[in-house]
Amino acid sequence: MSRVADAFWRAAAYCLHPRVIALSLLPLLIAAGLAFGLGYFFWEQAVDGMRAQLESWRLIESLLGWLDHVGLGGFRSALAPLLVLALALPVLVVLSLLLVALLLTPTAVNLVAQRRFPLLERKRGASFVHSLLWSLAHGVAALLAFVISLPFLLIPPLVLIVPPLIWGWLGYRVFAYDALSEHASVAERRQLLRLHRLPLLGLGLLTGYLGAAPAAIWAFGVMAVALAPFLILASIWLYTLVFAFSSLWFTHYCLAALQELRLSRSAAAPGPSGLVLDAEAPTPTPPLLPKADA
Repeated sequence: MSRVADAFWRAAAYCLHPRVIALSLLPLLIAAGLAFGLGYFFWEQAVDGMRAQLESWRLIESLLGWLDHVGLGGFRSALAPLLVLALALPVLVVLSLLLVALLLTPTAVNLVAQRRFPLLERKRGASFVHSLLWSLAHGVAALLAFVISLPFLLIPPLVLIVPPLIWGWLGYRVFAYDALSEHASVAERRQLLRLHRLPLLGLGLLTGYLGAAPAAIWAFGVMAVALAPFLILASIWLYTLVFAFSSLWFTHYCLAALQELRLSRSAAAPGPSGLVLDAEAPTPTPPLLPKADA
């Protein structure tokens, strides 16, 4: 638990580094550009398709007719756009997380390694292509899990539990892999992911709940349709901040665990005379807040 807390505060401090701040804008710009581009070209078709689908369901049509009867007919015109936005939100979550993992995490790993672990050997257990495929595969799996869980989201307690669990699992699988891909060998990565499964999963769950927090800004009801452009931009910005912090959190934790694993191995390795070698003296603990590059 102390290692988790130490990594947390270090990640929070590193979020103030100029390189991290600058690079966190890149996923924001790309995700916002994609969201508004897709919305510009496909918004009307998506809303029309959703409205036609709703009208084909007799139960929904009966419910909408009852709403018209009691004077809530305005909800009929807002229902289809609201559902399109609700289905687009998980895609924004996954898109923001993957962009942070691919664009920010490599720089975060290099920054943390230079500041805290300059002597840590880079064994390059996974290439950029492997990390990309790993992230995409788990992103698709998370979206499929969300689609499968949609019926359970109609149960009020589960709507607060299921999405954070899915996003937490995705963050755990993606950020832990990327944090170790440069420095750990394949065997070391597998061993660390096995030995630290529970703490890393805990980090992922906390990431999931942090990632679910931006969804609260959509609690405007029908007004969310009119405010959609602003809410989408605000959501992407908040998701990018949350996942940038989570990337640094996983990086600090995983690299510290990797160094500890290697030190324990060198301490247990027998020397030429059969004696046990002393472990390397640990490097001095660096300051919590990194110095900005000149």
